[in-house]
Amino acid sequence: MTSVRSVAVLFSLFLVFPAAGHAQELNHAREYARCMGLAPSDPNDAFEMATAWKGLGGGDAAEHCAAVALLYAGQTEYAARRLEVLGETIVAEPEFKGQILAQAGQAWLLSGDPARAEAALTEAVKLLRGRPQVMVDRAQARAAMGDYKGAVEDLTNAISADPKMADAYMFRASAYRYLDELGKAKADIEAALLLEPDNPSALLERGILFRLDGKDAAARDDWLRVLELDPEGEAGRMARANIEKMDVKVN
Repeated sequence: MTSVRSVAVLFSLFLVFPAAGHAQELNHAREYARCMGLAPSDPNDAFEMATAWKGLGGGDAAEHCAAVALLYAGQTEYAARRLEVLGETIVAEPEFKGQILAQAGQAWLLSGDPARAEAALTEAVKLLRGRPQVMVDRAQARAAMGDYKGAVEDLTNAISADPKMADAYMFRASAYRYLDELGKAKADIEAALLLEPDNPSALLERGILFRLDGKDAAARDDWLRVLELDPEGEAGRMARANIEKMDVKVN
């Protein structure tokens, strides 16, 4: 599943939107760093800080921190809407706009709206000139919409740009499995595990491929390893469910 990733600090925001009144006394770069640093550990306080700072002339930098705080707080749809609007309206360099729209895409994925995620990420891909991680994110959105061929295309481009992206191989293996191209899926999952032998999601996927091949013992070994590595996470939950399903005896 997509998770919140950190983004580069957008210090140019403070130059684009100078403050007025008392806001001139604030060091906006410092306020932004404080707010963004607080968001992962205490998103509620970060949101309150961003709201107060915006009232003092924090502008779009404060709005960005407020949206990121909502994202960390689990308010993914609200975060996605605010990030999308900010990415579309901010007066900034393409790099900054692209980063914000990429975050909006992540938020839409987390909120369960892959179509809006795909749209935001398509704009981000254009602005960021096909940055590999953004293509991986768009591939996830496309896969969630059932567009596995589109997902493979994005992931292939991402791998061409950065051949050491284990997640890209893992996601492409899954897409190939849905396309019933199991030979390619197996090759990709082995490539992912060569790069990251203890990647829970890749081990989960390899277990699925073993199960499809009738190699139940190998599948169980991979899924038990996933439970060791990620007992409370999404990969662990799916591994547990697959083991339970495999163990059901049909009379």
